[in-house]
Amino acid sequence: MSKALLLGDEAIGQGALDAGISGIYAYPGTPSTEIMEYVQKSKRAKENNLHCKWSANEKTAMEAALGMSYAGKRAIVCMKHVGLNVAADPFMNSAITGVNGGLVITVADDPSMHSSQNEQDSRYYGKFAQIPVLEPSNQQEAYDMTREAFALSEKYGSPVSIRITTRLAHSRFGVNLSEPEPPNDLRLPGDPKQFVLLPSIAKKRYKILLRSQDHFEDEAENSKYNKFIDGNDKRVGIITTGIAFNYLMEIFHEGFSPHPVLKIGQYPLPKKLLNKIFNETQSLLVLEEGYPFVEEYLRGVIFNENKIHGRLDGTVPRDGELNPNIVAKALGKEISTNYSPPEFLANRPPELCPGCGHRDLYDALNDVMKDYGPQRVFSDIGCYTLGALPPYNAINSCVDMGASITMAKGAADAGVRPSVAVIGDSTFTHSGMTGLLDAANENSPVTVIILDNAAVAMTGGQPSAGEGRIEQICIGVGVKPEHVRTVIPLPKNHDEMVRVIKEEIEYDGLSVIIAQRECIQTLVARKKRMRKKK
Repeated sequence: MSKALLLGDEAIGQGALDAGISGIYAYPGTPSTEIMEYVQKSKRAKENNLHCKWSANEKTAMEAALGMSYAGKRAIVCMKHVGLNVAADPFMNSAITGVNGGLVITVADDPSMHSSQNEQDSRYYGKFAQIPVLEPSNQQEAYDMTREAFALSEKYGSPVSIRITTRLAHSRFGVNLSEPEPPNDLRLPGDPKQFVLLPSIAKKRYKILLRSQDHFEDEAENSKYNKFIDGNDKRVGIITTGIAFNYLMEIFHEGFSPHPVLKIGQYPLPKKLLNKIFNETQSLLVLEEGYPFVEEYLRGVIFNENKIHGRLDGTVPRDGELNPNIVAKALGKEISTNYSPPEFLANRPPELCPGCGHRDLYDALNDVMKDYGPQRVFSDIGCYTLGALPPYNAINSCVDMGASITMAKGAADAGVRPSVAVIGDSTFTHSGMTGLLDAANENSPVTVIILDNAAVAMTGGQPSAGEGRIEQICIGVGVKPEHVRTVIPLPKNHDEMVRVIKEEIEYDGLSVIIAQRECIQTLVARKKRMRKKK
């Protein structure tokens, strides 16, 4: 047995490698990105020709992983919580088809919205799909659970989900590694109709999923990750999930709680253990990162809800991450005083990088839009979303991947003139192309500006799926070639950009302007690599 110092993300990547995966599929999204990047850097991945290329979006990643499972191989698919919304269709239906080779879906939730639009809790998706969910409390469990998730997946022919949160994903700890397993042999499904979800077949597959629920519950009841830890002070019982267990342990210097604790790391919820801690204590405090998933269950099945405390009754804040101080306050313990950063650091807003081409594009766009009035520019998710902040104040929306084009179309349908969409190249290939097709089918009076910096820049500069082909894609979906224009966003080209933007805004139909300039960060990194080679 060897040991490695790993991020939570990296522990999952290593666990997947040691479980004998043949492929990993993902789209970059903080806080899940480092899982794929860890595997891509792995010597074993290269030696075994393991598939580890980025997908165009989470839906295609999920479907490709399901295809590898169809072939009897083990596959893992990784995404952040909002990415699961994109992958929801194949995710939900994979529970009905079942799997052939082990299939694990890792979802990294982002409570406190450090780099996300919401705080959604992916445990609800697991319950919705009726599949097992594992939630590690530390990096060692992240590694172990990943390996065991593949075994569980193949034991019951079901996909299995692993849920982590930001602090676990991006913190390091020593992890004991065990002997790796070899990859599965190629093996097609025994039932040739298993993955054909015609209604008559889907009804039979759904009955199989329903029959599996008793097995999933038994696995959870007997899981080593669901553990009742007795305590002498029965006035309060504490239920923790995932990393919340660590926060609880931090406030007890002796290393153990005087109160009974139920540590939950595997779902469906272990009903017998929940009943045990409920019956043996006077009140219950539920500590869970994210939504009140366990708390809602308890309030739904237990009449005496006055005994249950957590996020729903304000004992714990309804939003944001947990931390040891929040846990201490909930238990009536003294709160430690933390060092506060200087005000000039604490209140410093994020900004576009110096030298970023998006700055020059926004300068030109703002000059044009002065003549038309405010609130007519719809944008999207990427580092260019910072254009919503001073000094630019250039964009008016950021909802979900690809929404800029479709929102601009809807606004144009309502009579907004002009209607402008700003979208990045990777976001465009992720979810913007179908919106552009809608606009092309109606020749909608929308001007789409694609900020093509040849990278998924916000998450670390991963390659963009449509690199070098954006213009061809736009023409291919039906934009008239004469209204697909390219500009280079540099200060010296300001007047030209203003002219092009104004011309296309004045055109009564769909037009696309591609602002093409490499991300300043990837450019610097590329030049450093070139110097090292010399």
